[in-house]
Amino acid sequence: MAYRNMEECIIDLEKHGHLVRIHEEVDPHLEMAAIHLKVYEAGGPALLFENVKGSKYRAVSNLFGTIERSKFIFRDTWQSSQDVIALRSNPMKALKQPFKYVGTGLAARRALPLKKTGGLPAGFEEIQISDLPQIKHWQGDGGAFVTLPQVYSEDPDKPGIMNSNLGMYRIQLSGNDYEMNKEVGVHYQIHRGIGIHQSHANKRGEPLKVSCFIGGPPAHTLSAVMPLPEGLSEMTFAGLLAGRHFRYSYVDGYCVSADADFVITGEIHPGDTKPEGPFGDHLGYYSLVHPFPVMKVHKVYAKKGAIYPFTVVGRPPQEDTSFGELIHELTGGAIKQEVPGVKEVHAVDAAGVHPLLFAIGSERYTPYQKLKQPAELLTIANRILGTGQLSLAKYLFITAEEDRKISTHDIEDFLTYILERINLHRDIHFQTNTTIDTLDYSGTGINSGSKVVFAAVGEPKRSLCTAVPQILSRELEGFGQGKMIMPGVVALQGPAFTDYAAAEQEIGRLGAAIGAAGPLDSCPLIILCDDSGFMSGTLSNFLWATFTRSNPSHDIHGVNSRIDHKHWACDNVIIDARVKPHQAPPLIADPQVEENIRRFFEEGAVLGGLGK
Repeated sequence: MAYRNMEECIIDLEKHGHLVRIHEEVDPHLEMAAIHLKVYEAGGPALLFENVKGSKYRAVSNLFGTIERSKFIFRDTWQSSQDVIALRSNPMKALKQPFKYVGTGLAARRALPLKKTGGLPAGFEEIQISDLPQIKHWQGDGGAFVTLPQVYSEDPDKPGIMNSNLGMYRIQLSGNDYEMNKEVGVHYQIHRGIGIHQSHANKRGEPLKVSCFIGGPPAHTLSAVMPLPEGLSEMTFAGLLAGRHFRYSYVDGYCVSADADFVITGEIHPGDTKPEGPFGDHLGYYSLVHPFPVMKVHKVYAKKGAIYPFTVVGRPPQEDTSFGELIHELTGGAIKQEVPGVKEVHAVDAAGVHPLLFAIGSERYTPYQKLKQPAELLTIANRILGTGQLSLAKYLFITAEEDRKISTHDIEDFLTYILERINLHRDIHFQTNTTIDTLDYSGTGINSGSKVVFAAVGEPKRSLCTAVPQILSRELEGFGQGKMIMPGVVALQGPAFTDYAAAEQEIGRLGAAIGAAGPLDSCPLIILCDDSGFMSGTLSNFLWATFTRSNPSHDIHGVNSRIDHKHWACDNVIIDARVKPHQAPPLIADPQVEENIRRFFEEGAVLGGLGK
């Protein structure tokens, strides 16, 4: 259905049982977010908060809370959008299957942005930042944030909407040193299009004009997070997925979306930053206070009857998990064109997306020989780690299908396949002193850390243990309480991490003790942690705690580890996934807020039966 605005989407969702209205007043200070989290966890409906304390505007959340609801929203434009992306990624498809793609030209033509004349679109009024719902999500957050913004900027060197960028960069509305109604914080990370625009503006010695759209048709929100193929702009894709043109005009030199519910316009001046954060982020920890660009607010507009969409991020899975699934379905084939030889790449949501990648590639360099070691896979791995946001990954596990079908989404089977085949003397490859995700505090500084590639092919080299080996089942140099995580992977609980010098000594003694007991080939991976019961409790716990709490260059150790001609090797890999003092604190729900919102989930209440 081609929604013209957010209101039409909400009416449609409610009509089909996908949305619940909450009439009672709800506090935007922690309560709205806590309600959202419980409903999302229960697989519940979208929520329309009709009485937000301190604001006259309604708010909606959990629109994309399930992949089924997300596809329902885009049911009439999903296929045509997939087809256009497929053609952009591989134009030869039109020649091979002309009748399948015959409608994509019409769909693409309808998608082109449509400029309106006459200044501010009808139905908008000027408001202030303080009029917006001031939603604070986690107790430690630095203030209220916009969590579903569509941040629009144009290239100062090539102005115009077709050279614009639309991205989802969180906006801090209050707190810290921001002057209310005059300034907001803009948090964007490396590899973001707005950064290129700001760089060009800085070189010209002029401020960058920025517009932040909030709301409008849900397609516009999704467009702000789409990694699109070269030549397909976010604004065109917004129209494509919405089934109608992205309509806009310019007011005081700023782009204003005619279909958005709210628009914040302003300027980012060269070198102008202020402390931004903390913010409870999608890795499951707070991102801390750092200097980020400050936007000087020009004007703020709201449409009559505007609805404020928001989401809450935290330890995965959360609502943004659905974004990832939607993106994969829409653009999954694009990576095959961008990285020759790759068959599948999976950014693992349970590990926070960026820290951990699984990939399946090809091994075709010497087809006349029986495979003995990764070759083409290493070329593919380097290409993956040099591609867009995939380059922010810390861990990449990659293999090639040979004797049986595998999937990167069957996580335990995929890891088992690699651990059975990997040669620990040869197949581990590090990249040190490089970039990682801005939100990842396991590294040596903001944006700084390391990467490692685990590559494996060929016949199985070992049978993996399914019970804790005897040597790991007893207290060993201060580590113990060994528990199985999955075949070939054991968790050991140890003393609290103090510093890297002490860790080197502790783990060195542990490795020596394991090595002295003889070969332990059946257990290629040992995870050191603060709580082996938690680490082994679920596969999700293992993925989250291990790959968000470790920096490969500093936290990977080994039994009988050594360096041969600058290549690191070992007999068993040890990953130190204990909490480190320099890492950000994890997100923890406020018990008092949890108690305050119980009334919404009691028997007979509007959300009765959910969130138990």
